[in-house]
Amino acid sequence: MGGGNPELQQLSEQLQELDAQQESLEAEIEELQDEQTEITDAVDALESLETGSTVQVPVGGGAYVRATVDDIDEVVVDVGGGFAAEQEQEDATDTLQEKRNRLSERIDEVEAEMDEVESEMDEVEQRAQQVQQQAQQQAMQQMQQQQNDE
Repeated sequence: MGGGNPELQQLSEQLQELDAQQESLEAEIEELQDEQTEITDAVDALESLETGSTVQVPVGGGAYVRATVDDIDEVVVDVGGGFAAEQEQEDATDTLQEKRNRLSERIDEVEAEMDEVESEMDEVEQRAQQVQQQAQQQAMQQMQQQQNDE
């Protein structure tokens, strides 16, 4: 696209913006899905752990220490806003599953946004093709007119 036609240039810029928006939405979905996977792993771990189990606890920088679970009945869970709460194992699992459900809802919303962006991209691409075809037809008509004038 381009070729000096201002409308084509505008459509091309619009497509670039929509493409960037689509990439951003795809990245957001990927992050949400990664978070969902982490929550699923945490729920699975909570459901399989027992008091006395040995676990590896991350201490940062990719380092872990082995620890023994003294009391699986008390679990500290991030409840959002930078806060954590101590909950019983079952409540902690419920909290994590609710988080996972909210993430699923957000993924659905973002996917709907992506569908809208894709639809808009299709419309812009079709309009650009129409403008390009019109420009080609006009150019051919001008060439024919010049040949007729000679």
